[in-house]
Amino acid sequence: MRITGDYHTHTIYSHGKGTIRENIESAIKKGLKEIAICDHGPRHAGFGVKRKNFQKMRDEIDAFNKEYKDINILLGVEANIVGYDGEIDVDEYIIKMIDILLVGFHFGAVPKSIGDAYKMFVLNYMGKHFKGAAEKARRLNTQAVINAINRYDIDLITHPGAKVDIDTRELAKAAAKRGTALEINASHGFLTVEYIKIAAQEDVKFMINSDAHTPEDVGKVDKGIKRALEANLSIDRIINATN
Repeated sequence: MRITGDYHTHTIYSHGKGTIRENIESAIKKGLKEIAICDHGPRHAGFGVKRKNFQKMRDEIDAFNKEYKDINILLGVEANIVGYDGEIDVDEYIIKMIDILLVGFHFGAVPKSIGDAYKMFVLNYMGKHFKGAAEKARRLNTQAVINAINRYDIDLITHPGAKVDIDTRELAKAAAKRGTALEINASHGFLTVEYIKIAAQEDVKFMINSDAHTPEDVGKVDKGIKRALEANLSIDRIINATN
């Protein structure tokens, strides 16, 4: 199995260590045909892309696409879920500017309300110690992601299960209906082999990405491939894979 594109990489525009150019050149060296630059949405505390920088990134990537002929470069964003009604931290202005939309849960994101903050931080913390809280948190977390999928045209849910507990089967059902892929994240270890097997019972697609935060990690997806193979996931279910 070979990965043809890495659609989850970070740069200095959020908390990555390399520039867009450095990520691109690393991707070319790895033999990738496509790369997406997907830094964090604006409400990620300390790491979010400043709103004014999205146009700057768009201009850079447009120029790089003219310069580099052997690879296609996409501008994306890893948006944060900030409301349990499914609201994310990018608006139509940003969505119209990007080529690919990634969405995930991150504890660094600033929730839009006190109630959302309680569900995200307090309830999920309590769930580590109390069964009742764990069940409630799992149900609400899952519904929040499903709400986001139904509310926006999301290309990929990043590392589902890594930050908060979710019901993988229910998420996969909703994602399949909307054409949203689930990520096998080579850095976070999610989807796990068990989660891949559960999700694969639904007609959902997958994507294996590096979640690179340094240029040298772009295209570094061996751990993700290993989990996909262990789960006996058919290659035709993986959007960015080929034999």
